[in-house]
Amino acid sequence: MKPPKLPKGAIRPRPAVAQMTPYSPPTAGRAGKLRLDFNENTVGCSPRVIAFLKERLETATLAVYPEYGEARDAIARYFQVRAEQFLFTNGTDEAIQVFVNTYVDDGQEVLLLKPSYAMYRFYAEVAGARIREVEYPVPGMEFPLQEVLDAITPETRAVLLANPNNPTGTGISLLAIQRILHRARKAVVLVDEAYYEFCGVTAVGEIERVPNLFVSRTFSKVFGMAAMRLGCLFSHQANIAYLHKAQSPYSVNSLAVLAAQAAVEDTRYIESYVAEVLAARELLCFGLEQLGIRYVPSSANFVLGHFGERAIEVRDALRGQGILVRDRSYEAAGCVRITTGTREQTRRLLAALEEIWKR
Repeated sequence: MKPPKLPKGAIRPRPAVAQMTPYSPPTAGRAGKLRLDFNENTVGCSPRVIAFLKERLETATLAVYPEYGEARDAIARYFQVRAEQFLFTNGTDEAIQVFVNTYVDDGQEVLLLKPSYAMYRFYAEVAGARIREVEYPVPGMEFPLQEVLDAITPETRAVLLANPNNPTGTGISLLAIQRILHRARKAVVLVDEAYYEFCGVTAVGEIERVPNLFVSRTFSKVFGMAAMRLGCLFSHQANIAYLHKAQSPYSVNSLAVLAAQAAVEDTRYIESYVAEVLAARELLCFGLEQLGIRYVPSSANFVLGHFGERAIEVRDALRGQGILVRDRSYEAAGCVRITTGTREQTRRLLAALEEIWKR
């Protein structure tokens, strides 16, 4: 959709913003449906989160600006880093924004993969960066390590990677990440680990040793707190000091950091949910194979299926049965992304999909 015509006398925005394609996620009308479209936790956060918020929430709590000290210490212990090695962000989106704002100037080159999380390109475009993309090869969509290494040049200012990648679900080994970091010594490298818990590969342990490395995590996925909008951005403490300078001082609200404190304490809940998702992912892949539907092997809590010319038909038919999945054919031809939640939810999806697919 084209933006409205500017009225007479209005000031035009920067060219980088005027030329952008708007990002409009379909977030309305999802209540009461089986939400397998946004890779959220499909059963909700730990009950301890709600209990802790009720215990700590008072009228005075909302009247003062947030204080992060107590929560910072708790989160640092959970991620096994020092408090000086990370900052809280308003979701992973703000982590990406602060990273780009701190290091990328107008006209500088940013290296991205395609398809990948839309916010990498979004914030790079807002910054006026020159974007260079490396495509995931079809149909397997394995991580194109050699192509990425070849694309990194002295002109590269920043590299943004998702591990595992969204929407493909494909992962990157720690050795591959180390090779990229070595090749991109003159650039900053962000590794987005939003789906870390489902794959177990992390670069957080490298932040002290590798000064151009940045790692982001989110509380929107496995922790079941997408509505809270909380993320973390990790790096060497000297880098964190500069990132703080580019960040609004109170962008993360008090309820989010309170919720995070309780969430990281309930490790049993997280472990149980991850185990259920991995079992459901295996069930989903087996079900797709039985229906003759190709898919990309996934290291995340979702699977990208190849539905060909029937992608939109399948999405709409599932929605008609109260099941939401995400069409990604606009960037991966004929593909639909399906979140894996519980095995019971997956069985419901597969039963509906079988009926639709065999029409």
